[in-house]
Amino acid sequence: MPFEDIRSDVHSLLPGRSTEAGTTRRTALQAALGLGTLGYAAAAPLMAQTALTTPADGLDAGTVHYEVNGFQVPAYRAAPAGKTGLPVVLVIQEIFGVHAYIADVCRRLARAGYLAIAPELYARQGNPAQYSDISQLMAELVAKVPDAQVVADLDGAVAWASAHGGDAARVAITGFCWGGRITWLYAAHGPVKAGVAWYGRLVGQPSALTPKHPVDITPILKAPVLGLYGEKDGGIPLDTVDRMKAALASGSAAARASQFVVYPDAPHAFHADYRPSYRQGPAEDGWTQALAWFKAQGVV
Repeated sequence: MPFEDIRSDVHSLLPGRSTEAGTTRRTALQAALGLGTLGYAAAAPLMAQTALTTPADGLDAGTVHYEVNGFQVPAYRAAPAGKTGLPVVLVIQEIFGVHAYIADVCRRLARAGYLAIAPELYARQGNPAQYSDISQLMAELVAKVPDAQVVADLDGAVAWASAHGGDAARVAITGFCWGGRITWLYAAHGPVKAGVAWYGRLVGQPSALTPKHPVDITPILKAPVLGLYGEKDGGIPLDTVDRMKAALASGSAAARASQFVVYPDAPHAFHADYRPSYRQGPAEDGWTQALAWFKAQGVV
């Protein structure tokens, strides 16, 4: 994956670097927050004063597995306990994988009435939690994940959810940074009614593993996407948002129905409550906008 895909995440992690002492402090903070064994990526600093923890009582929540092309894909899922026929939301990770923040997003969605499932989309390539250095994480793991593999694993997640209490006719997708880009791409491929992309990269150079980017798929977009972006995002300039808007305006019906919200003064990863980049106002408004978008598009 090109450097541009993760540059914004690197910026949003500052200040601070991972050290042995920092990892020890993070472990203690995770325990204090009740995060259990599903912690944060070692490369990501934990801001205990803002990190949210959504309780799992009344939910079916935890790790599941499903098979795709002979591989057992792990995923975190959360849903209202004992309910069936639920609307489904695919939750797509940041570059740091499925850690405590992504699991908490799933529980938040479950408390809103959804079956939320977050597949570990790097599982074939490795475990991001084992990396303390972002450049190594990028080069040794993230850069080796093909879009085609991701799409197949998301198809598998939809199939699993449909067989375990979810309604295959009411599926949505949302993702953050790396997952924001994937949200746009899957909305052009998969059986979803709506997408919400949080600050996902929109343009880029094609490669063998990433042959297309969101700006390239607007003619075939199948589901309308709400893009939630920050005005001060160091890795996603506003001119790329403008390019995407222009492409959407001449794209498919779903493309023309897509919308953007750009939050003034918000940086990259403004929803990531465990990072210094967190901004409560845009994060809370974006969440409200996301749930309203799913409802408007018939997911609920």
